[in-house]
Amino acid sequence: MPRSKNKVAAHRRRKRVLEQAKGYWGRRSKVYTVAKNHVEKGLLHSFRDRKLKKRVFRKLWITRINAAARVNGTTYSRLIHALDAKGILINRKILANLAVENPATFTELVKFSTN
Repeated sequence: MPRSKNKVAAHRRRKRVLEQAKGYWGRRSKVYTVAKNHVEKGLLHSFRDRKLKKRVFRKLWITRINAAARVNGTTYSRLIHALDAKGILINRKILANLAVENPATFTELVKFSTN
């Protein structure tokens, strides 16, 4: 009985990996055995970094809010506490956006919450 090589499926599988490796440098995008390792590692990084991205953006928003709050004579923690005490439910993404794009509105919000 002749040996079965499964040529069509194997070719498709290798082609899919090489398409995922498109744009990689050197043998990483040309040689299947090298590309396979780097594609797998890239997928692991993308999975991990989708989680990290959320942390990084939250840190950025907090930094922006703190900078804008200090310009208005308070700190981030005092501002968040005052907003919570007044019952103002506004998330950090929107607060940071206000601080950067509309500083006058942010100043009014700080004055309202701290009084």
